[in-house]
Amino acid sequence: MSTQSRYVLPVGEMGWALDAPVRTEFTWEYDQGRSDLLALYEKGKRQQWNAVDRIDWEQDLDPENPMALPDELISLYGSALWNRLSPRQIRDLRRYLQALQISQFMHGEQGALICAAKIVQEVQGIDAKFYAATQVVDEARHVEAYARLLHDKFDIVFPINPQLRSLIGDVIERREWDFTYLGMQVVIEGLALAAFQGIRDHAQNRLAAQVNAYVMQDEARHVAFGRLALRDYYPQLSETERDRREEFLIEACYLMRDRLQPFFAWEAAGLDIKECLEVHEASVAALKFRARLFSRIVPTVRDIGLWGTRVRKAFEDLGAIQFADRDSAAMLEEDNRVAEEHDAKNMIEKAVSELAAKPN
Repeated sequence: MSTQSRYVLPVGEMGWALDAPVRTEFTWEYDQGRSDLLALYEKGKRQQWNAVDRIDWEQDLDPENPMALPDELISLYGSALWNRLSPRQIRDLRRYLQALQISQFMHGEQGALICAAKIVQEVQGIDAKFYAATQVVDEARHVEAYARLLHDKFDIVFPINPQLRSLIGDVIERREWDFTYLGMQVVIEGLALAAFQGIRDHAQNRLAAQVNAYVMQDEARHVAFGRLALRDYYPQLSETERDRREEFLIEACYLMRDRLQPFFAWEAAGLDIKECLEVHEASVAALKFRARLFSRIVPTVRDIGLWGTRVRKAFEDLGAIQFADRDSAAMLEEDNRVAEEHDAKNMIEKAVSELAAKPN
């Protein structure tokens, strides 16, 4: 069955074409590169994995709560609106909210796939081309994993969110190479890391936790890649050039904040959108979740040097300025550690299962 038949809401045309200008850079210097980027490239090669083999796809999802997430994470939970819902409506809402989130991950990963290929084409240094090439493979694998999760386990898919589509289009259409890094590697990937973490750390379904843990291991490298490239480049910019980047960054962050409102899920569940939005906007859970999603972006932005007055004020308004002093490198290392923990558990369980299956 095709993806088109699984869309819960009308998706329109099953494709999107952009006539974007892309500068192609060749280099004849093959023996020079930044040691930190080349080290990241080596790490990227070592950590390649196969979504077919590394993930146990035999695990099932509970149709009543597919990823086994606590209801307290739902912004409508505990409200008068929630209390009026029937058990069937609550089950549907859980499923739609979770499928909507995974659907946006899948669409965003395809955007990242295209942006990574664009980086290979437009950057000058061979070290950045090398690493971006490994990211192309990573992103293809992520699209594959999330598509399989939606097709085989949820059996439903949601269309791409308009705000996410708008930002991806803007990033792809920009001619300057660093906007691709800033929009995708810093903003979209950084936001995704925080969202992935919410599922990885709270999902009681192992399949859902596993998929997100492994994707996060890759994404941690991607954010590090963007940080390394832009940290070297942005100090060279004029004030006017820096202002353009800061303006783009602020607009992108507000756009991503607005995409967090799950209109599609409410619509699919047959709920009143206006009432849902009023409850959602007043929800403490939604406010905390919204701020936490910028926890990966804020320290990276500070690290790359886009830390002007307007940017700091925007993060204060977004309720995320408290993340400025976080150690982004330490968070990325923790993502790698958690993925390796999942591997260790899987290896132990497989060994125990094989031992139990042996005849006495």
